[in-house]
Amino acid sequence: MSWTDEKVSKLKELWGKGNTASQIAEIIGGISRNAVIGKAHRLNLSAKIKTRTAARNQNFENTIGNEKIKSRRSRKSKFKSLIIEKDFEPEKPKQLEELDENSCKWPIGHPNEKTFYFCGRSSLKDFSYCKLHLLYAYQPKGKKEELIEKEEVPEFIEKKIKSA
Repeated sequence: MSWTDEKVSKLKELWGKGNTASQIAEIIGGISRNAVIGKAHRLNLSAKIKTRTAARNQNFENTIGNEKIKSRRSRKSKFKSLIIEKDFEPEKPKQLEELDENSCKWPIGHPNEKTFYFCGRSSLKDFSYCKLHLLYAYQPKGKKEELIEKEEVPEFIEKKIKSA
């Protein structure tokens, strides 16, 4: 089967009217639905007209997008409140067997060393880490900086305080 100029023009006309690929294949005759889809793709014909369900789905996606923006704002404000609070509780070194769901699971040292342990501070609700290690773990995309090993608030967190 080859595409003649007549068939191509008929395809463009029917496609523009919003006919399905199956309907177009039936009207033109002698070609399959997949051939219609392939030719429409090669001709860079625009996407089909949206159906009612597609329009509903788009509205649903817009509401999800709005919810994401709202949740982003609330997450940022929660994060900002963590940054401002600088009094972190002391570490409570724990071994793997001693960890529970309320313990910070931030590893300290290398697992092959005898001095290896987990932070053990109280973890925040819905997170595996304490306030301090949460700041290390969750950084904005493209904003990661080298971490300096010290117990004080790192410089990159100070920058976050100013930008938040």
